[in-house]
Amino acid sequence: MVAELEFLEEWIPEQMEPGTMFLLENPGDMGEAKNPYWAVLACPGCGCLGLITKQQYTGLEAMICGSDTCSAEYFLGKESIRYRKPH
Repeated sequence: MVAELEFLEEWIPEQMEPGTMFLLENPGDMGEAKNPYWAVLACPGCGCLGLITKQQYTGLEAMICGSDTCSAEYFLGKESIRYRKPH
């Protein structure tokens, strides 16, 4: 399953709906040097906000929602979210 990825130009947390991303102003300044934080993404399943790394942003690593009530697993594409297929 694929969902559309929406981008916010300005950090307004109240406007972060499921599948919305905000690119950090200084990407690469926080987190591990080899794989720093790059953006904030609202889980496409529940809307829970989470930091994502550069490798997640480029689609090299999967993401799992950090919410207690959601276990969505997904990858980012160029402008889409691809849900991980169940095994």
